[in-house]
Amino acid sequence: MRDRRMLDDARFGRPARPQVIAVANQKGGVGKTTSCVNIAAGLAMGGLNVVVIDSDAQGNASSALGIEHSAGTPSTYDVIIGGMPLARALQPCPDIDGVRVCPATIDLSGAEIELVDLPKREHLLADAVREFLSLHREVDVVLIDCPPSLGLVTLNVMVAADQVLIPIQTEYYALEGLSQLWSTIERIRRDLNPRLHISTMLLTMADRRTRLSEEVEEEVRRHFPGLALETVIPRSVRVSEAPSYGQTVVTYDPRSTGALAYRKAALELSLRLEAPLEAPPEGSGVRIRDDD
Repeated sequence: MRDRRMLDDARFGRPARPQVIAVANQKGGVGKTTSCVNIAAGLAMGGLNVVVIDSDAQGNASSALGIEHSAGTPSTYDVIIGGMPLARALQPCPDIDGVRVCPATIDLSGAEIELVDLPKREHLLADAVREFLSLHREVDVVLIDCPPSLGLVTLNVMVAADQVLIPIQTEYYALEGLSQLWSTIERIRRDLNPRLHISTMLLTMADRRTRLSEEVEEEVRRHFPGLALETVIPRSVRVSEAPSYGQTVVTYDPRSTGALAYRKAALELSLRLEAPLEAPPEGSGVRIRDDD
């Protein structure tokens, strides 16, 4: 109860300009979508104006935020492939004031093939987001839930984003695949989007009763100094249950350990956004070995 009161009274940071954050990890089951929607909820509860773009054809972020995403609903597919203005595809989250969502429908599953022959195929989402933000200056943060792959849809997200948040599960092989993701982000930064950088890592599904979670946390903080949030998300039944009710855990069970942890993570992220560290110059920063 004390933590909840503290969060209710906390002053959340607000970025000087809208920040576009890709939530990405091509390794499945790490809490990527769960982290995206719950951080969005936490930021909005802290007074920020948040837009969530669901770019995963499974539509799990849309479901967790209670958003209609049946076939034919204006969606991320229409924005990327059909040139629809982002504002036309947004729906307000029914449970959380301050959150609007661009849903993903099953149509997005064919976008990889359709994108191949389109001109400026890597910049379609970036152009839509840039136009939207030029007209909607009230927006503080755009969170984009990436698909669990490094295809053309994810490439569109990375070109549109300013920074990347990577959720990492505190289990065996936590860093598996991160070398490829890191290299991909570096290439996109060099060739297509010089703003892009990995700004944040969030440790998820931690079980503090086991030595393994502690060891993984230590390893991540050693490999990526300064990137991992201090807040660690615990393994929680409530976090897993919430999406089946079309809610985030923040609204499903506000007193649960998972809800409080995500709200703390959102507070910590907001303060980073208010006073961001300067992005490292090209070719510098943390490196991970291919065998990590």
